[in-house]
Amino acid sequence: MDHRGRNVQKRDLSFSLRLTRPTDEEAAEGARAPAGYVHLPAGTEAEWVKQLVSEQLVTIKTKRGFSRLEWQKLRERNEALDCRVYARAAAWIAGADRWTEAMWRGLERQVGPTATPNEEPNDAEIIAGVVRRRPDPRARRVFRSSYLS
Repeated sequence: MDHRGRNVQKRDLSFSLRLTRPTDEEAAEGARAPAGYVHLPAGTEAEWVKQLVSEQLVTIKTKRGFSRLEWQKLRERNEALDCRVYARAAAWIAGADRWTEAMWRGLERQVGPTATPNEEPNDAEIIAGVVRRRPDPRARRVFRSSYLS
């Protein structure tokens, strides 16, 4: 991904971080978060959030007197931002933005059900606390990308 692609991803993330979620009253009436809203799980560490917002877009003057936009670091560590930008670019390249609801459901069926933490899986083994499902020899899992379709 070139620098223009990273700039677009960072700009989109910056915009998404400014979106506000509906109030509890609005949510009770059925309002949903706006498209692009960044949902952070409870317990997200402050360091991770600081890394996510570790750069800002500033206008600088070139030697010839023209203005241009440039991302500048506010702090040294920005791994969370970089990971988010690259993951978003990968999703875009894979075409996930254009997947229909039926495509997402099909992908869920291919992956299969997951065990809940309180459930004892009988068709799985637990190794180091991670549930690993044994593949069903009768099931054939095929992933078909719509990338070239």
